[in-house]
Amino acid sequence: QVRLSESGGGSVQAGGSLRLSCVASEHTYKSFYMAWFRQVPGKEREGIAAFYEDGSAVYAESVKGRFTISRDNDKNTLYLQMNNLNPDDTAMYYCAADTANFGLGLVDYWGFWGQGTQVTVSS
Repeated sequence: QVRLSESGGGSVQAGGSLRLSCVASEHTYKSFYMAWFRQVPGKEREGIAAFYEDGSAVYAESVKGRFTISRDNDKNTLYLQMNNLNPDDTAMYYCAADTANFGLGLVDYWGFWGQGTQVTVSS
């Protein structure tokens, strides 16, 4: 069973920081690829951070230099550290998992999703 649970969202002012967490079941964390996405109502879901197979990270241009994806293998948790937030970062943030690494572009290919955590950035 694939279980993903995001947390850490909230409301911050522009320039602030948040760290999102995505806890996965042990089987999911060890067997699946995982990535971060976000979605604004009325817009398509956007891939923002993921790992390549070699362990290096890839980011959407809109968050590069401000967001950092990381993981804690002991806690089966994927993180997204978000710094220097701005109002354009306001969205529902999701983690996704699958047995293949579809990267940031093939959003609809990712098969398993958490419930999301809301991030709201005020100016």
